[in-house]
Parts: sequence; structure tokens; C-alpha cells
Amino acid sequence: MSYFLIQKTQTPAQSPYKPTSLISMTEQGIMIHLTGQDDVRDCQKAARLASTFIHDHIEFVGEWTSLLQRSFVLALGSTHLSIKWSQQPEQLNAELMAVEFARELVNQSPQDLSPQVLAQQVVDHLQGLAPQYVTATQIVGEELVDAGWHGIYEVGRGSVRPPVLLELDYNPTGNPDAAVDVALVGKGITFDSGGYSIKSSEGMLDMKCDMGGAATVSGAMSLAISQGSQQRIRLFLCCAENLISGHAYKLGDIITYKNGVTVEIVNTDAEGRLVLADGLMAASAVEPKLIIDAATLTGAAVMALGTEYNAVFSHDHQLAQRMIALGEDQAEPFWQLPLAHWHQEMCPSPFAQTANSRPQKGGGAGGASNAAGFLARFVDANIPWAHIDLAGAYHRNPTPTKPAGATGMGVLSIAQLLA
Repeated sequence: MSYFLIQKTQTPAQSPYKPTSLISMTEQGIMIHLTGQDDVRDCQKAARLASTFIHDHIEFVGEWTSLLQRSFVLALGSTHLSIKWSQQPEQLNAELMAVEFARELVNQSPQDLSPQVLAQQVVDHLQGLAPQYVTATQIVGEELVDAGWHGIYEVGRGSVRPPVLLELDYNPTGNPDAAVDVALVGKGITFDSGGYSIKSSEGMLDMKCDMGGAATVSGAMSLAISQGSQQRIRLFLCCAENLISGHAYKLGDIITYKNGVTVEIVNTDAEGRLVLADGLMAASAVEPKLIIDAATLTGAAVMALGTEYNAVFSHDHQLAQRMIALGEDQAEPFWQLPLAHWHQEMCPSPFAQTANSRPQKGGGAGGASNAAGFLARFVDANIPWAHIDLAGAYHRNPTPTKPAGATGMGVLSIAQLLA
């Protein structure tokens, strides 16, 4: 079996190539000519250029860091590679498996991935990694009303496929009374039509990716488990389809949450925060030392940052800076956007304590911060909390640095936090 060899150098390409060429061909593969400006980005761009002729067997030759090897492979986009790493094969294989798990969840057809299927696929995967330490409960359909999880229920009741709150516990201590170290919360909207605030056709086309938050935190937990994390981690996935029917929730409806907060619906397309509110309350109830939520929550975050960064929000500046530092280490950039306590008041309603958005296109100015402020109403103020708005979760078409579809960006940084 012959392998396609990947080598790198800091010297420019020689004739007959242009000296600015990023890659040149060798007898058995390619040479990447690093520019010295951004080695990770150079490797990603080289992978995209090479993706049209790399088949299924690659080998890294010479001195490579794990970061550059991983960056190249993830940018290729192939899920069926046989890889000979130059170093740290076990670590890199584990990281690749976790990111690919998250990507494959997102890239599935929304017809195939209902809320219950999403929840069950995550349970099966995580229990398969550590069956003795993982237990799970799924609260489905009308059971959500009985349990008081009205946000998930209201968003999902327009679909014939019922909504689900997945509660999963990874407890390697063996002590059922052990403290919870981290709670992870993920938005799992398996398809988002926008509801009665319906999206345009082009805006709706890729809304299978609206469960990217659930995929991201599940992928991070997968890596933490596979690396033998000794922390107790609780996972809460808020899964629903946001569809239109005679049973769907409507503009002007008011949801009364478990903590007594009343919310007027002024935009059914601002549904992610409605389901996350339940997940954040459930996470707070187990009194973890830290809460992290992830969601493809707002177009405002994409407008602010593009798709090369994910947005991070926190009242705890040190926690936000920690996420940014982890992102730098993992080539998963984060940027902190504002979250003040008064952001909770930025979606007023004359009929409830708050609205779920502002009745303006995109939620108006500061929409990403206002959404984070809404979520803050449902988190125990005594628990450190970071909210990640996944601006870089998905691309319909390949970019110069990323393949088409889900990116998995954020999985490795959150997993590093869990480590």
C-alpha cells in the first residue's frame, strides 16, 4: 500500500513553480511551503488545494507538531483516511474521532436526524466509550410539560416528531453523590424553518446545522471521555424541530418557565434561546462548578465575526479569556462579545417579563449580546457560565481553509477545558 506523503518546508517553491506557491509536487506527494505568517492557515489552505487529488492514504514525513497535522487533516474533509502521523498518533486519532463525530451529526439529513434520533445517537456513542460510567434519561414530548420544561416543548410541538430533553451523566467517580464538575448544554434544533416567522428558502436551506451546539458539546464530551477524564460531567441537549403546523407555537404566545420567568414570543425564529433556557435551568439544578453552553444562536454573531471565529460571552471575564486562550492553542478562535447585566432588559415586553427577541429584523442592534442576556435569566448567578455562539459552525460550500459542511470548531477547546 503506497501512502501520499505530506512534507513541509520554510523555503519558497523552486522553478518551475512560482516562489509564492503554497504547495509543490514531490515524487510521492506534496511539499507545503510555509510562509511564516500563519502556519496553521497555510496547512489548511494546502489541504484544500490537495483535497482534489488525495485519495485515502496519507503519511506525514519529517517534523510536524500535532496541531499542524490535525489542521491539515481536518481541512481535507475526508472521513475515510488511513493516516500515518509523525507523532502522537493516539492523541490525534482521538481528537479526529471526536471532531468527526460532531461533524457527522451535523451533516446528516434533517429527514434522518429527528430530535429523538439525535439524542439516541449521542447516548449510544458516549455509552459506547464508557458504559460503566454513563447513564442517560430522555424526557420526550408531553413528558416535558409534566416536568416543567416548557421552552423545549413549545418550540417542538409544531412537529409530529416530538421534542426531547436529553440528560446524560458521565460519573467516573462511582459515587452517585459526587459533585458535578462541569455541565454542558447544547442547542439541538434538528431543523429550523423559523416557524411562523418563516425563513426565506435560501436562509432555511442549511438549517440542518441548527443542532451544531448539541453536536459540539457532545463531541467535546466524547473526547474528554476517550482521554479518561476523571471529572463528573453532565450533558443537557435541548432537541426539537421548529416547524409550522396547527399545533405550532405562535407570535404573541407567552411561555411561563420553571423559574417563573414569563416570555412573550415576538419571533418564532428566535427559538434557540427558548430551548436553551430549559437546559440552563436543568444544568443549574445539579449545582456544577461550571456551565458551558454552545449554540448556533444568532446571525448577529456571524455579522460581527464572520465565520472564522466563534463568539464567547460571560459575566466572568477570566473564564472568557480562558476560552480564548484554549481556542488559540487549538486553532479554534474565539472572540469575546459584550455581556452586561443590563442585557437581560434589552428585549422588553408589555405583556411578560421579557420577550424572546426584539420585533426587528435579526433582533435589531446588539442581537447576539441581547440573546446572551436573555439566557442569563436562566443561569444560577453563583455558577460560572460561558455561552458560545457558534458563528463558525458550518459552511454550505468549501472555503479556502475548510471543507463544505460542519466544521466542528469548538469541540477541541471545550474538551481541553474538560481535561
